[in-house]
Amino acid sequence: MNPAKPVMLVTGSSRGIGRHLSEYYLEKGWTVLGCARHTPELVHDNFFFFSVDLSDEAGIDEMFSRIKPYTRRIDAVINNAGIASMNLMNLTPYDTAQKIFSVNVLGTFSILQKSVRFLKKSDNPRIINFSTVAVPLRLAGESLYAASKSAVETLTRILAKELAAMHITCNAVGPAPVRTDLIKGVGEEKIQALLRQQAIHQLAEYADVANVIDFFLLPASDMVTGQVIYLGGVG
Repeated sequence: MNPAKPVMLVTGSSRGIGRHLSEYYLEKGWTVLGCARHTPELVHDNFFFFSVDLSDEAGIDEMFSRIKPYTRRIDAVINNAGIASMNLMNLTPYDTAQKIFSVNVLGTFSILQKSVRFLKKSDNPRIINFSTVAVPLRLAGESLYAASKSAVETLTRILAKELAAMHITCNAVGPAPVRTDLIKGVGEEKIQALLRQQAIHQLAEYADVANVIDFFLLPASDMVTGQVIYLGGVG
């Protein structure tokens, strides 16, 4: 690993937004530490992958132990990984609810808790968490997913205060719907109804998400913390 290159940890890097962000920042000269349950078909000299289930704290501990030989510094943590259950409350099993909160909230918490000692060694440390427009839009059928991401937003805002003394900024991005596995089971009629609630009536692209993350990563953004930016014109 080249110590001169900035280092980024991307969760959920095997597909969708996480896969795109991994490739995008590799092209921009970052070293990317990726993690997910499934191994991605991504080969690059500066990409290092770790298989982990974010609902398994022991597995997360082991991952960070395996990261140490590669680097003692992480410059940015992108908490992209998440799961959803697009279902009405009365049709959602309890174990599904547990899984959503275990991955989306506790998984994010655990990644951040164990990242801090690596982030403290960076000159420009950044945390970027993922929320969703389902929070401000209060979408029916997404109560548990939106509730878990509301928790992530609160975690983001409070950690921004707790970590400010270490010069670590902590922000979040709430993408509008993007064509990923997360929404592949959602009917087109429901997607169009969702888009009509946005000021911009169209799906987001991976590049739109990366644009917000680029802004948060800028050294000039060191006064920006505790913020949630939604795409599509909602909130």
